[in-house]
Amino acid sequence: GTLVMAQLHSLRVSVGILGISAGKFPYFITEKENIAVNFLLCCVRHSQSHARLFSSLCLTVSALWCGSGLVYILVGQKVLQPAELRSSLVPGLAAFTLALFIIGSVSLLVKKAALFLISVGISLACAHQIAGLSAAGFGQTATAANYLFVCLVCVYFGFGRLLSTITHGKVEPPGTGLKIKAELKTQQNEGCSDAVSVALVMNLLSASVLACPLLGVVPRLSVGHVPWLWTAGVFQLGMCVLFYRAMDTLAATFCGFTAILKFAEGYSALLSFYSIQPFSPVPFPAVFSVLFSVLALFSCQKSLLEGLYQLFFVAYCVAIAAQPQGFFQGGTQGVQAAIFVVSAGMLLVTTFNMVSSTTIPTGQGYFKALAARMQSVTLRAQDKELHSPHLGYSKYADAEVLGHACSVLAAFAITATVGDRNPLSVLVLPWVVMAGGALQLLCGSVAFARGKSFESTVFILYGMMWTVWGLTRYGGLYGDTRGFNLAAGIISFMLFNFLVTAAALFVNVAWFIYALTFQLILISFLLDAVGALPFGYDIGVTIIFGLVSFYCFLANIFNSTFQSPQIPLGRALVKLSGVGGGADICPHVPARKATSVQQIAEIMKNGGICGMPTDTVYVLVAACNRPDAVVKAYKVKKQAQDRPMSLWISSIKQLESVRHLLSPLLLDFMEAAWPSSISMVIPRGPWMDTFGLGDAAKHIGTPQSIAIRNPDCSVATHLINLVGPIAVTSANPTGEADTTHHNQVFAKLGDKVDGVLCDGPSPENIASTVVDCTKIETGQIGFFRVGLIPKSKVLELFEEVQRRHRQGQTNPAFESDLHLPDTQTEQSSGEDDTAESGRGTGNSTPFSVSPEQSPTLRTGS
Repeated sequence: GTLVMAQLHSLRVSVGILGISAGKFPYFITEKENIAVNFLLCCVRHSQSHARLFSSLCLTVSALWCGSGLVYILVGQKVLQPAELRSSLVPGLAAFTLALFIIGSVSLLVKKAALFLISVGISLACAHQIAGLSAAGFGQTATAANYLFVCLVCVYFGFGRLLSTITHGKVEPPGTGLKIKAELKTQQNEGCSDAVSVALVMNLLSASVLACPLLGVVPRLSVGHVPWLWTAGVFQLGMCVLFYRAMDTLAATFCGFTAILKFAEGYSALLSFYSIQPFSPVPFPAVFSVLFSVLALFSCQKSLLEGLYQLFFVAYCVAIAAQPQGFFQGGTQGVQAAIFVVSAGMLLVTTFNMVSSTTIPTGQGYFKALAARMQSVTLRAQDKELHSPHLGYSKYADAEVLGHACSVLAAFAITATVGDRNPLSVLVLPWVVMAGGALQLLCGSVAFARGKSFESTVFILYGMMWTVWGLTRYGGLYGDTRGFNLAAGIISFMLFNFLVTAAALFVNVAWFIYALTFQLILISFLLDAVGALPFGYDIGVTIIFGLVSFYCFLANIFNSTFQSPQIPLGRALVKLSGVGGGADICPHVPARKATSVQQIAEIMKNGGICGMPTDTVYVLVAACNRPDAVVKAYKVKKQAQDRPMSLWISSIKQLESVRHLLSPLLLDFMEAAWPSSISMVIPRGPWMDTFGLGDAAKHIGTPQSIAIRNPDCSVATHLINLVGPIAVTSANPTGEADTTHHNQVFAKLGDKVDGVLCDGPSPENIASTVVDCTKIETGQIGFFRVGLIPKSKVLELFEEVQRRHRQGQTNPAFESDLHLPDTQTEQSSGEDDTAESGRGTGNSTPFSVSPEQSPTLRTGS
């Protein structure tokens, strides 16, 4: 496993290194950058679990070339004049010169020669490019030489890694080796630190662009700076998603907030192209500063340094609110100059701590120590169970904190009055469309991936509404179009939101008030469309909705931090049987605890039916010695006649009492094949009476045969050891897809299930292999279904068993019982007859083989 991991890592590093080389090679042919290569660099990040520094470098270089490439495209399309190239490129290049130099310095400290040469090489190239743009007599030769050097280093290192991979490490050029184990040791404690570094670089980039006009480096913020600002915004959105993948809600929310700022800055710069002077009303930057303050406070639980860093953005939002021209005035740009300096320091600390065994202290643990002294509060353990998926198996953290914060921003943004101004000049559009629209769509997508269907529906619906309304009213499209056509569209949104409000009755009070107050906003939109809006009504309801959203934002961030006390969200106003609260009706217990398995075993012994994990997918199980439970499981599934239930055992020893009624060759085959994902269809016979099925036996298998299996799953076999042989069927209604997560068991079968053993996503989404053993005595086996175990593997096992059988070897499973009389063996069979759950993936097809004629067997208890 380690060797395969190392080879994959080597290949991915090679792709990234060669991508950097390819990205700069066009520099020698044309001024335009090869932007397409940057998508390759972005893809490299996904798998760099052992090379976070390399990942940070790839994404930083990708952002550099995306931004600069877009600037050159604007010049080529005559949007920018060639004379504006210097003022457009210098702020961005300055930021990346410093960022890459910091990454290179850290690479040198941890002795990463290739990364040091690449980082410093591109950093020097950016510095020389700035010099060439600033001084007319300074040629671009030095820049080209630096990029040629980077190309040569990348080609050498990339082909060195490829050569090492192809030759399995026999040929490895000097300096191209990778020490995977050393990296693993130094990076164990970092969750998603490469994303943190890239997020800091993006903050550094936007701060550089905003601070340069103040320092006199460029005359003013212009359309040439839009590519840098929007590149930073897009990358921040990407980091936001990565943080959700890393279960870090606070960092994801911070990246979402900064992305909104960068898109707003870019929008302001874009207006200069149309000679529009933007005007920044007070309400929403002031509200944004409050949101940043709350986030900074709670971010202190990660590290004190991170909380203090976020306070600079509080000051930035206050500065925006304090000056009518927003991003174009000195106070705002001065705060961004401070953010530039602080971001550079944070980048150095974060990148160094990411790769070094000795770390720079960042104030971790102070928040936890303070909370420990306060007897009235209890911190919530920051474990992955907090964000366990509701359905499916996508691993994301909850996005509700960011979703509600975006609703706050959008609501307070539309309280601004346009008056006689051009609607484009009032800075409302980016706040409504980006915060209320794009980011809510992102939050809805994350909620959908987690299986939270109601939350995803709300965020996506509201995101669409904010986007449509923002573009219509504040994008200059509204004008004189008020009338019936516009009203009809708003009424359709109102109908959808009415359904959302009704559904919120089954969730909690907070969601119900949230949806109801948004309905009031939609009514204000409708009244405005028909020209009957009372004065002040729209501002009043949006402020109410904003306050409700802020309460939900505060409650979610507080409740995810503290276990007690909790800010109440209220209970469901309406409850129906089997709806909303499956965890209360049906115990969901973790499968990895022995006490949980014992709890489910007791439920099954008392006649309950349960869902449990297996070596394939989740199954519904009932104890064979409880015929009433078997009948119940059969009726819950509404089992199709061609997909009968199957019988599962924990080991072949559970067949000891009936071994004299089964074929010796069959027993040998079972011993060789089990435990595994192989179901065997064997002839039905009186031997089944020993399991205590009674009349319920007719629901297992067909009149001629039965599928039997010993699963390769420790949880399942432990449960069957406690309960005895079990009747098994798939944990989904007949005809539907297999159940691949424990929460789907209750979702698909409702409160008819008495308990669920929870083990997250299924290890395999492929069913078992079903082997026809009804004619095994003739030396032949067939296949009803080839699943997880390949046909060749089954045939190989069978041939080996046949060979041993012909040589007269005995089954080792029964060697200790050879000298026991049959009566004693029968009496000992009742000890294990209390089995529990297992899943029948053996969906056998009916066939007409006569059952073996066996002596009548006394029914076991």
